[in-house]
Amino acid sequence: MNKNRVILIAIIILAGALRLYKIGSLPALNADEAALGYNAYSLLETGRDEHGNPWPLHFQSFNDYKPGGYVYLILPFVKILSLNIWAVRFPGAVAGVFSVYLIYLFAKNITYKNKELVGLVSALMLAISPWHIHFSRGGWEVNLATTFMLLGSYLFLLGNKKPKFYYLSILGFVLSLYTYHASRLVVPLLGISLLVLFWPKVKTNLRTFSLSIFWGVLLTLPLLVSLFGNGALSRAAGVGIFADPGPLNRIHEQRGQHENLNSPLAKIIHNKPVNYGLAFLENWGEHFWGEFLFVSGDEIQRNRVPETGQMYLLDILFVASGLVYIARNLNRKLGFVLCWLLAAPVAAAITFQSPHALRAQNMVIPLVFIAALGFVYLIKSVKKHQNILIVLLGVFVVWNFARYLQMYYLHMNKEYPYSSQYGMQELVGFVRSEQDSYSKIITTTRYDQPYILFLYYMQFQPQDFQDAHELTPADKFGFSTVEGFDKYEFRSINFDLEQPNSVNSLIIGTDGEIPDEANIVKNIYFPNGEIAFQVVAN
Repeated sequence: MNKNRVILIAIIILAGALRLYKIGSLPALNADEAALGYNAYSLLETGRDEHGNPWPLHFQSFNDYKPGGYVYLILPFVKILSLNIWAVRFPGAVAGVFSVYLIYLFAKNITYKNKELVGLVSALMLAISPWHIHFSRGGWEVNLATTFMLLGSYLFLLGNKKPKFYYLSILGFVLSLYTYHASRLVVPLLGISLLVLFWPKVKTNLRTFSLSIFWGVLLTLPLLVSLFGNGALSRAAGVGIFADPGPLNRIHEQRGQHENLNSPLAKIIHNKPVNYGLAFLENWGEHFWGEFLFVSGDEIQRNRVPETGQMYLLDILFVASGLVYIARNLNRKLGFVLCWLLAAPVAAAITFQSPHALRAQNMVIPLVFIAALGFVYLIKSVKKHQNILIVLLGVFVVWNFARYLQMYYLHMNKEYPYSSQYGMQELVGFVRSEQDSYSKIITTTRYDQPYILFLYYMQFQPQDFQDAHELTPADKFGFSTVEGFDKYEFRSINFDLEQPNSVNSLIIGTDGEIPDEANIVKNIYFPNGEIAFQVVAN
């Protein structure tokens, strides 16, 4: 076995360790992961999802209509391992490790000089990437979708030499479409980029390529039917940029500053296409800000690690160096990397939360490749004292990496206790042991979608749930919830109203909802020692 093979295996083992260590407890299982797992469990038990829909391609869940790819992937794991956190997260971790190997192959195919070194550095950088590790350690559909995008792109490049790979490339892209909403914008952009950039190659194998496209269209038809046949599009509208009234209010404000707000000039300059177009460009551009990429990351706590960007601080140097190299050596393959980088945040930019690390997670692939290319270019450009430079850069990389691990494993759950459903497993375990003594159990909705976590941790029989629950109307963001099933009720707790009307009940609220004089029989704590839940026997 040659040295490079040994290094690659070591990198893949490192990637696996980083994605599997404490995967069963850190972070806590969140409501979206619980929904994926419980819907897989429901399919296995009844052939229907939690709301009674038979074998859907989109899972209604909280009315967010999750694409079904990840649910169907974890079906055998839930069957073998039962409904637990490993069954939900292990497939995503494996996909993350596979991406590390894929980017090695992809980078070697893209690069003309120092192929093996660029491939190995790309693999190592993705293996230790904060952005990639974060979404590989949970049941995140986006991580699987990014893996399929990378697979489709790599196989397309192989198809330029061996046309039969076009079929497999299309399959990779189609699987991404079935896995995550954002892929449905990014994948077509990647496909158009590949077709335009490599048209001379495609033209010589046009028959095979056309058949592969036909094959892809057939595979996509069920998705299109499902997409337009349920509320998936209305859910997208709920988080879309047009749900943000800001640009519309700005139009009214700007027109009001004209003497005649209904004048043709006012309408031509200040209108929805202009203002929402500017909002899109602003959202898109924010994904390339240094603060987001290298310093603080996403504002949403569930998507971030304290004091950590989506990439390491030192990556600024490598990305800049890589872009310089690409500018000096631009070709079709490197052009595709740039196209991917520009297309990656498009889906995130059409929503009103921006920058968004989750929806733009596929950015990590072109950025890591560019950083790896920059690292190699940088050290190869230095003729004297090259070893000293490598040692210095290595020391800074190791320091960045070590600090990230400490922030992730020691600080994240203490500084961001609300980011995931910490305390829910302990709470449900306690409730199960006491439930027979009470006629009703009322739980606060202070934390995200508690009903699905009760279903998940209790492994509540799906048939019983399907027959006896209602989904609330969608809110302004398109979300719905379940306010009760069996003896369980979920709502905001007003203790003074609950106590006289809920005799022989357990009332579960937050520290702020439960008064000190209540008959508190159990406190559930966050990892930082703060009270997550207080259980009152009424």
